[in-house]
Amino acid sequence: MKATLLNGAPAGDSYLDAVAAALADARPAADWAVTSWALRDEQIAHCIGCFECWTKTPGLCRINDAGREVARSVIQSDLTIFLTPVTFGGYSSELKKAVDRIICLISPFFTQIDGEVHHHARYARYPRLLGVGALPAPQPAQEEIFHTLIGRNAINLHAPARHSAIVYRGQAPAAAAAAALRPILSDTERRAA
Repeated sequence: MKATLLNGAPAGDSYLDAVAAALADARPAADWAVTSWALRDEQIAHCIGCFECWTKTPGLCRINDAGREVARSVIQSDLTIFLTPVTFGGYSSELKKAVDRIICLISPFFTQIDGEVHHHARYARYPRLLGVGALPAPQPAQEEIFHTLIGRNAINLHAPARHSAIVYRGQAPAAAAAAALRPILSDTERRAA
């Protein structure tokens, strides 16, 4: 199984870096391979909203930087993990840039999903989505927004399964990573059976 881990931690966030390492080191299956992106260390420009990735070069952003490689890694994965400090219920700026740049993975045309208008899938297969957000302590309003955001992004990205988890900075990174992975990997096992 291939996983892509998008680490949206800012520089100096040793806790989220430790959670990222624990997620990457998890071995739920013998064939587990993780491509880890520390987004703060990558040159990823902001999406400029030109929509060339939909019209001129379908599936490929016009900006030739690490954003292209991140999008390729995501679509070639079985599981994509968004790891971020929770900021007002949302993603860090680094993760948000990367999420904006993977818009090339969907089609500009529309369809209805559960009575809502969404973009068509561009590809036949998409990865499952796991969102892991970190907070210093329980904050129910921010947590609810984060879970909703992951759910909405999962619909837009045609994820066949999704899960979101909140970890608290007092938790041991390995235990937090294991708890976050468990539900999405259990879903994989059920599907394989």
